[in-house]
Amino acid sequence: MASASIYLNFSRETEEAFLFYRDAFGTEFVEPGFYRFGDIPAGDNSPAMDEEVKNLVMHVTLPITGGMQLMGSDVPPEMGFSKQPGNNIYINLMPDSREETRQLFRALAEGGTIEQELREMFWGDYFGSLRDRYGVQWMFNCPAKE
Repeated sequence: MASASIYLNFSRETEEAFLFYRDAFGTEFVEPGFYRFGDIPAGDNSPAMDEEVKNLVMHVTLPITGGMQLMGSDVPPEMGFSKQPGNNIYINLMPDSREETRQLFRALAEGGTIEQELREMFWGDYFGSLRDRYGVQWMFNCPAKE
């Protein structure tokens, strides 16, 4: 596999969440940035949408760390989608240094809930976990000693 990505669905807060993630990781969106449901070409098979749905995010891609990409979309019920929040996904980050680990941990923890403070673990990694303000769960495993 040449690459991997993580795809997140939100009810109506994709843009807000991805602006937060952009700032946390200090990266920029893959051009052209936010695709909106209103960008879907009109045609016989195009669903009717009100203005609120047209402005929601259909797709966005943000490079994060180590060649990984975070992708996301709003999943409006008006378009036949259903978001089921759950606790079955963590995004595992393995930063190159403890300094980078602490920086990302602090940024993503803002407004969220720290589950496990960063600390040295028995398996030798510097580890911590949190749930960010959007309910996304993150784990940090840093094997670097500095």
